[in-house]
Amino acid sequence: MVRQRGLFYEEFEAGTVYEHAPGRTVTETDNVLFTTLTMNTQPLHLDAAWAARQPAGRRLVNSMFTLSTLVGASVGQLTLGTIVANLGLEDVAFPHPLFHGDTLYSSSELLDKRLSASRPGQGIVRLRHTGRNQDGVVVARCTRSVLVWSREAAPELPGPGTP
Repeated sequence: MVRQRGLFYEEFEAGTVYEHAPGRTVTETDNVLFTTLTMNTQPLHLDAAWAARQPAGRRLVNSMFTLSTLVGASVGQLTLGTIVANLGLEDVAFPHPLFHGDTLYSSSELLDKRLSASRPGQGIVRLRHTGRNQDGVVVARCTRSVLVWSREAAPELPGPGTP
């Protein structure tokens, strides 16, 4: 049996770039639902008439949706069932807007890793996530620190027959 999972600490190698699939085409519904669910009343995301008079000339996709989707796209390949905790985000940037109908393509580069000094069987990996639109323009990037299990210490992966 092959069970989908993320990588254990030992499997991460500095400098490796992971391309995540599939891309995610962002709809107006995605943007409006995320924006209202998170109580963000910014008219730049909700009010088409107001946004039309702003520099971009149309509504922008909520940058927190972009960030969440960027990180989320990496989960199946990198941290599914192997993460202990997200430790933090740094250097978050949105150099170009994402619009309704754009497709977000995501990649992650492993910057470095180290064993945890205080948590045996776990290690810290630092990932640089980059999101590009369908034209290859960078729309988001961030560096994320993640605490992951080592292979030997990891609990059983979730799946059929596990509690």
